[in-house]
Amino acid sequence: MRVAVDIVIFTIQAGALKILLVKRKIEPYLGQYAIPGGFMHEDEDLDEAALRELREETGVTDVYLEQLYSFGAPRRDPRGRVISVSYFALISADRTLSAGSDAAEATWWSMKELPRLAFDHAKILDYALERLRNKLEYTTVGFQLLPEKFTLVQLQEVYEAILDRKLDKRNFRRKMSLLKILKPLKEYQTSARRPAQLFRFVASRFEKLKDKGIVFPF
Repeated sequence: MRVAVDIVIFTIQAGALKILLVKRKIEPYLGQYAIPGGFMHEDEDLDEAALRELREETGVTDVYLEQLYSFGAPRRDPRGRVISVSYFALISADRTLSAGSDAAEATWWSMKELPRLAFDHAKILDYALERLRNKLEYTTVGFQLLPEKFTLVQLQEVYEAILDRKLDKRNFRRKMSLLKILKPLKEYQTSARRPAQLFRFVASRFEKLKDKGIVFPF
């Protein structure tokens, strides 16, 4: 039995939730797309293996990884019995990607327009998406996909992309105002038709709400 690591990486690009996939250039599943990953070496732990595979297959480094789930169906890999420990991460869409190792290319794909995936990676993606949506209620996951300074429109777009549904603008802003986790800045985004005020996420206020058991349902 061998142990592999697979890394599910989400981003928000042009208002759409996207996933990083690599095209395999070796068998099995030659030419098909897959989640970045590979076998763990004997001299490394799981986290080290995940970071190495991510670096080798996409060129991405310095990213926070969180262990997601383990997948171990007997015939999930045609090469033999393989247990996959999956990871979950969020990064900015402007990160430079460079395929290597057993990947021919690394590209962002919309979650609504995915190609056929190798192994049981479609199942892994479904689980990761469910986790991402659940984390909106009790973590800062939505803010990890934003720049340090952002508009309320950008923030709502992140929530809508993850939840895959439209949110009422007035209700969304009212809830954010009541939570008091946003600091209004004396700065404006001027690239749009009408200047939009910028905000910054206040982590200390979020932690106080978290300690009280307050969630963020939308």
